[in-house]
Amino acid sequence: MIRNYSWDMLRTILLILAATLALPAVGAEDTQAGASDMEILRDKVRADKKFIVAENMDLSEEEAKGFWPVYEAYQADLHKLNERMAKVINEYALAYNKGALMDKTARKLIDEAIDIDVDEAKLKKSYVPKLSKVLSGVKVARYLQIENKLRAIVRYELASAIPLVY
Repeated sequence: MIRNYSWDMLRTILLILAATLALPAVGAEDTQAGASDMEILRDKVRADKKFIVAENMDLSEEEAKGFWPVYEAYQADLHKLNERMAKVINEYALAYNKGALMDKTARKLIDEAIDIDVDEAKLKKSYVPKLSKVLSGVKVARYLQIENKLRAIVRYELASAIPLVY
């Protein structure tokens, strides 16, 4: 289980991130300051997530030297998937705000969301050998559990914030 003293802090940050992803697409009239604030929030979330991972992995100095570069590369690849999901959510929000969702739009959004899920599973699988080069099987499993739990929190919060299609 993720250590309790860091759990509350991360949960709060992830709730904020999930809420921002669930917002409609940003309009052209938004200021540069708003975009800057979002970047600050994302940087904080990344730092807090890294702290949670570090606190729960119990890495030796040697393991840490090998693990953190792989972790950073994985996070960069996950970020690309997160951006794709944010785009799908924004497209849904825009369509939802216009009224009933058209069947064609719904199917397009379904296909893209499923493609993102499939790509995430492929990405995770592609990183297991990389992680296995620097960590024991037990620590690879622990890291993937931590990552899954954190992503599950975000997905839960997104799901609760996004209205059902009508």
